[in-house]
Amino acid sequence: MRLVVLGLSLSSSWGNGHATTFRALLKAFAARGHDILFLERDVPWYASNRDVTDPEYCALRYYADLAALETWRDVIAEADAVIVGSYVPDGVAVGRFVQAHARGVTAFYDIDTPVTLAKLARGDFEYLSPEIIPGYDVYLSFTGGPTLRHIEQTYRSPAARALYCSVDPDAYPPLDVPKTWDLSYLGTYSPDRQPTLERLLIEPARRLPERRFVVAGPQYPADIDWPGNVERIEHLPPAEHPAFYSASRYTLNVTRADMIAAGWSPSVRLFEAAASAVPIVSDRWEGLDQLFAPEREIVLADTSDEVVDLLSKTDAAAAAKMGHAARARVLHGHTAADRAAELETYLEEAFATSQPELVGAE
Repeated sequence: MRLVVLGLSLSSSWGNGHATTFRALLKAFAARGHDILFLERDVPWYASNRDVTDPEYCALRYYADLAALETWRDVIAEADAVIVGSYVPDGVAVGRFVQAHARGVTAFYDIDTPVTLAKLARGDFEYLSPEIIPGYDVYLSFTGGPTLRHIEQTYRSPAARALYCSVDPDAYPPLDVPKTWDLSYLGTYSPDRQPTLERLLIEPARRLPERRFVVAGPQYPADIDWPGNVERIEHLPPAEHPAFYSASRYTLNVTRADMIAAGWSPSVRLFEAAASAVPIVSDRWEGLDQLFAPEREIVLADTSDEVVDLLSKTDAAAAAKMGHAARARVLHGHTAADRAAELETYLEEAFATSQPELVGAE
């Protein structure tokens, strides 16, 4: 299959989880024998923070603006499938361009589905608009559950399919390193996540001054009152994630408000942490218990008291057992290879539906 992907970023993981998601998925998709071209908008904030420049599993090329997409018109037209990702700059215009010229299957890959739907509901069409959704043969959604039916019924998508984030287990192995922190968190600052971070990490840090905490990620405001026992790491490249997780007795998963409301929205960080066999403390949302078994593969917490109690009574053997149980769950259903197989199936189904005469001819 010749696949073209127009995504937010493959080259830079700075301030976004899209890059690691695309890297794992496309590496596994290429391993299935497919040919991939990734087209990335050349923007200064990613250009100055690139940590992948020449991936072995696909061709990575840049375009300066919408007009520059004309250079790739024939490639897009001849591809067997073309995927446009969420948060792509000028995404509505990019989508129209792809739908106008692609002769193969077209798909929208939404790595931010609840955020996207909230934006659509309030008339914010930053990278997707209601009128172009029916023009995509398949809507690949970061969110599963009832949201898929909503996309089909409300926005007339021909086919909405769950394509959760995943992890390359070879890139996120458990490492035998000293435990540096009692509780860690890896994530870019988000105003709607901050209250949960305050409740489940910052307040416990205040109450447990003898314990060690860390928050890694960019864009946190300068006026946040970090306790003295909370270490800050401004940016952590993906290559350093496994060591970061493995150095944590527990790691925290915090979910954006729109994603909690939608449910069924596991972040890539959740799978990466689990693959690293670190026990996870998470906020609650519908569908999470279908991905990881509470109390056996993950800890669900609502209050500062619960986190303080957990860290105060940490049983290292029990924590390690939970971490390895979560890793086992990820290895059987949430690897990049699993997602690549699902993606292949979805694209083949969309091809059969949109071009049945060619399927019959074969």
